[in-house]
Amino acid sequence: MGKNKALIEVEGIPIIERIYALFKRLFQEVWIITDQQELFAGLDAKFHGDLIPNLGAIGGLYTGLVLASFPHSFCVACDMPFLREPLIDYLLRQRGGFAAVVPRTSDGWQPLHAVYSKTCIKPIEELLAQKKTKIIDVYPMISLRVVEEDEFRTLDPLNESFLNINTPGDLALVQARRRS
Repeated sequence: MGKNKALIEVEGIPIIERIYALFKRLFQEVWIITDQQELFAGLDAKFHGDLIPNLGAIGGLYTGLVLASFPHSFCVACDMPFLREPLIDYLLRQRGGFAAVVPRTSDGWQPLHAVYSKTCIKPIEELLAQKKTKIIDVYPMISLRVVEEDEFRTLDPLNESFLNINTPGDLALVQARRRS
């Protein structure tokens, strides 16, 4: 994208600010896991770099879980501009005794729009010791609540919560879709 995806503006607002505004309303604690804290100085969040660098998404998830003050965390990627509060609330209500609550859409798993508990820390460490860095590889190792698309369709009928902005083409598509 040529710059940090969290700073890309969608409808005139940087994605990270959209996410942060929602999370500030919903949660007592908001962590932003980044090695570029200076880019987000205007946000009143807690910041930390990856505890284990260069692991990608699983490194951020691991760091967030280790640092979190609460037993469960809702974890998202920084490039998801259209998160829906009702869907987040639904996922949080499903956590029960599960180590993770993860939506699955027709596009597949949504590991960075999910609820994880601190009980995932040890299994993630085991994965990393095996040089595995895909979040979904931890799922067989934990108690998992899979939330299928038909279960949450009414909360986000267009599955906009799961839209990622990864390329200029994605951004153009999202902008065109929002205009129509």
